[in-house]
Amino acid sequence: MLVMIVQGNADLGGLWKAHLERQGFEVTLVSNQEEAIAALQNTAYDVIILDLILPQGSALAVSDFASYRHPRTRVIFVTNTTFFSDGSIFAHSPNACAYVQSETPPEDLAAMVDYYAAER
Repeated sequence: MLVMIVQGNADLGGLWKAHLERQGFEVTLVSNQEEAIAALQNTAYDVIILDLILPQGSALAVSDFASYRHPRTRVIFVTNTTFFSDGSIFAHSPNACAYVQSETPPEDLAAMVDYYAAER
């Protein structure tokens, strides 16, 4: 299963990547909108783990592009803010399947990835 992580915090992204790879996933780690869009032009990921607040670019632009280019790709939004905590992210992003805090344990995140990738 193919997973892309879009995370501006290299340490956190690396932690998630390492854990998912140990679980057998093939993982691409990028840090911004430009890198994510470039990756999506060549690869249809099963799941994208997408930080809602990127240091460069827009998470919603990445989600929109993924939805257009690869409609079956699912997006798990992660954040360390309360932005969209009302669940409205699901109204803005048709491919959103989950919205979790950045502090979510890697094993829980891996379980979500496994579940949503199998659903694809």
